[in-house]
Amino acid sequence: MSDRCAPLQHLPVMTFEQMLDRVRYDGVYPTRERAEEVVRLVLSGLGRQLTGEERVELAARLPREAARILTEQIPGTRPLTGWAFVKDLATRGGTPLATTRWDTGSVLATVAAVAGPELLTRILRQLPSGYALLFGRAELTQAA
Repeated sequence: MSDRCAPLQHLPVMTFEQMLDRVRYDGVYPTRERAEEVVRLVLSGLGRQLTGEERVELAARLPREAARILTEQIPGTRPLTGWAFVKDLATRGGTPLATTRWDTGSVLATVAAVAGPELLTRILRQLPSGYALLFGRAELTQAA
């Protein structure tokens, strides 16, 4: 026996079904199926933007199905700004920009809650400008 303790593996604080219910409630979606469509679209898009340790840590905190959606995406070679991210999702989802912006905020607010403030700060430092508001945070800029 060893005195060393194995590191605790982080377990998701919610199931995928609970995540869908939260997004459905926050986004005021009529059905769980619509909430799931939105979650899949936004997490896939985020998976194409997020890399490195932050991607791994976020996946470890998300429900297993959500983590799979995030990590099965190959990160793009060109990072998108927050606005370009929303436009890309609108094109892929075939929805108007205003609807896609709403959908994105509904999902990423839940992702932010699961990630926690420290990891979310690191994620926002990695991503180009424009993502803070999508995650439900004010985007602060330093004066020149």
